Order: sequence, then C-alpha cells, then structure tokens
Amino acid sequence: MSAPELHRPVNPDRIGPSGLNITVDASPEECAALAERMHLPAIHSLHCEFRLTDEGRGHFAARGHLRARITQTCVITLEEFDTEIDEAFQIRFVPAGEETAVIDPEDDDDLPYEGNSIDLGEAAAEQLALTLDPYPRSPGAELPTEAQDDAPNPFAALAALRKLN
Repeated sequence: MSAPELHRPVNPDRIGPSGLNITVDASPEECAALAERMHLPAIHSLHCEFRLTDEGRGHFAARGHLRARITQTCVITLEEFDTEIDEAFQIRFVPAGEETAVIDPEDDDDLPYEGNSIDLGEAAAEQLALTLDPYPRSPGAELPTEAQDDAPNPFAALAALRKLN
C-alpha cells in the first residue's frame, strides 16, 4: 500500500480534554498528486481546519471546514473550468475494527485509524473527494437541443390504460 498523497499524522495523545485545533494545507506537489488520484485537471489549493475532541475509548470527534480551489472538466462541453469548494463536515476517528457496522446517513462517518496515528491529511483528501460533483457542469453549460430526449415516456401509455380501468 503506498503512502497517501497528503499525509498529516497526529498522535491521539495530543488531543487533550480541551480538544485540539489543527490546520492542514496541501503543498503544490501534494495538490498535483491529489489531482492525479482524483482524475482532476488541477487542484490549485486545499486548506482544511479540524477541531478534534476526545469522546473516550479511543474515539475522536472531528468538526472540520474544507476550502479548495480546483479545476474540473465539464461533462457537456469538455472544457475545463475552475470552481471553489467551501464545505463544513463532521467525522469520527475510531480504532480500526470498531467502525459502525450499520450505515446511517444521519450519523457521522467513522474513519478507522491504527496505532497512535490519525491521518488528518487523508481525512481532508477524502472529504474533498466526497464534495466533488460526479457530473460537473461549467456555469451556463446546456445540453444541445438535439441531445435532449423529447420522446414520450413509455410508462405514460401504461398509466393512461390504468386510469381507464
């Protein structure tokens, strides 16, 4: 397994009773490596602030704020365009093997860690990946009229028949 492109290990012992604030800023080289991993033309900047608090039993809550400036490729025009990301998030770091088995969209995501190292860099990279639009459109990009589907819905005829019965 190769090392993550953005590696910022933090020893959980540093997270005292009053919590710990840490900022992760990616270098230009780290941004380039992350852009390659995420299949983006470019990541110009990535800045992530974490507020870590100890929940006991090796579990740590993290509130964060991610800011990034990236270049994406429009799925309609295939032209590159720049966009800004500004997202708040909440996650939990838990010892590996103690992740919640049931996925609940209302709960914070559990990120496992091993030993005495929580990787805030990888957590920031994962949060960036989660914010990316899988079908990015540049501002004002519209489908050409010949590409728009104006064909009638095949289920519309079935619905009409059902109303007759």
